[in-house]
Amino acid sequence: QVQLVESGGGLVQAGGSLRLSCAASVASGRTFGSAAMGWFRQAPGKEREFVAAISWSGSNTYYPDSVKGRFTISRDNAKNTVYLQMNSLRPEDTAVYYCAAGLGKVATMGVNGYDYWGQGTQVTVSS
Repeated sequence: QVQLVESGGGLVQAGGSLRLSCAASVASGRTFGSAAMGWFRQAPGKEREFVAAISWSGSNTYYPDSVKGRFTISRDNAKNTVYLQMNSLRPEDTAVYYCAAGLGKVATMGVNGYDYWGQGTQVTVSS
């Protein structure tokens, strides 16, 4: 019912910035505007971890301490797109970044709160 495609990943030096985008294709009868959206990341050999989440309206955002103040999640419901602005990047931010959608759900930090996932985009931060 929902297809998510991430873009914007790449190689950047420590201290640099990247902006990830996640474009959603939603089946008829459902609306992107009803979906809580999240960003997660997974580094090799590690579990998938929460990076950011935003409520359906965009009025509430959530971050773990590891990225708070450096990353910003936003959404444009008219474009069915969610963004992740990443500033002051560190080598430990290197991972595959995934976009996730939870239709009709409250934004949450847990992977189980999302029903649909994108294929991921690689972010590599060099020291």
